Amino acid sequence: MTEPSEATAAAEPPAPGEPAATPPAPTGPRSVTTRATLAGVVVSALLILAIVLGSRMLRNFDSALLPYAVATVFLAFGVAYRYTVWISAPGARRLFKQGWRSLFSMENFRQAPTALPRMIATYLGFQKFLGARSHARWAAHQLIFWGCVLAALITFPLTWGWFTFTSGTGSGPGYEMRIWGFKILGFDSLNLLGWLMFHGLDIAAVLVIPGASYFLWRRMKDRGAITGQRFAYDLVPLIALIVISVTGLLLTFSSVFLHGGGYQFLAILHMVSVVFTLIYIPFGKFFHIVQRPAAVGMQLFKYTGRKDDEVFACRRCEEPIDTGPYVENLRGTMRDLSLDFDAWAEYCPRCKRVLRGSAYLSHVKKGFK
Repeated sequence: MTEPSEATAAAEPPAPGEPAATPPAPTGPRSVTTRATLAGVVVSALLILAIVLGSRMLRNFDSALLPYAVATVFLAFGVAYRYTVWISAPGARRLFKQGWRSLFSMENFRQAPTALPRMIATYLGFQKFLGARSHARWAAHQLIFWGCVLAALITFPLTWGWFTFTSGTGSGPGYEMRIWGFKILGFDSLNLLGWLMFHGLDIAAVLVIPGASYFLWRRMKDRGAITGQRFAYDLVPLIALIVISVTGLLLTFSSVFLHGGGYQFLAILHMVSVVFTLIYIPFGKFFHIVQRPAAVGMQLFKYTGRKDDEVFACRRCEEPIDTGPYVENLRGTMRDLSLDFDAWAEYCPRCKRVLRGSAYLSHVKKGFK
């Protein structure tokens, strides 16, 4: 008599007195959606708690900035939701684990202690990989990047009530900058430091406008960009950045030169554009801002493999492809996706094209007379 298989044993009911077997956890789309929703709710709740505590129980919270604060809570939910869905895919999950494992590896730190700071500076900060494509694109991207970073560092803490300016006289010119209620420094609003403090967002707008305008112009003129672009995905983010920047500058122009003329309309238009953009970030092209830090770990993973001379050679032409661990990671991802040609990762791009052409000639063309 043969032994029952595991599948048959699992299908049989438990014996009297034995606990029922626990069914396997669902792994389908519903499970991913549930996890993503839970992650979004937790992150949003933590942000709300941070806003309440950081603003000293809302004493430093400006109610006029409530729409911006609500938009950041939706932003936190959307980022957590989308990020969870993203890393639930087999390929992204494997890259995510390998990347962060390399990022926090003490062995990697001992082998190359300066690699991580250099990659953060060159890959995240200055994005030197864009310079290989086009110097103009790199310069425009740098303008957008640093303008948005400056705007975020000013806007988010102000919106949450973490960052306040107070004056002992109520009208200046002496002001105190406080973070979480603690005084950081005092300054005179009439000197250079004061001007920079109160016009930081204007400086950010001046950086963003030419960068976003260049990419918008390129998407209108470049045939390669026009062919594959989508309005909501490629053009809307650029238009939103320009609208935010222009309306922000117009607010300053109205208050300085027009004595507040049209200020209320401009403030509403500016608020609507900012809120829309914040909510749009997790579900559009701007999501790569959140994804990019995870790629630093993968770059470190590849770098340490090269440093160990673990370079994998193409099986056909024997030219170096990439590091051995990276190629094996790619093969593992293809196996996770149930693809039956994971050995394809062991060929360089040129040999892949040659093999595809040979397969086409031998299996397709030979059928035609």
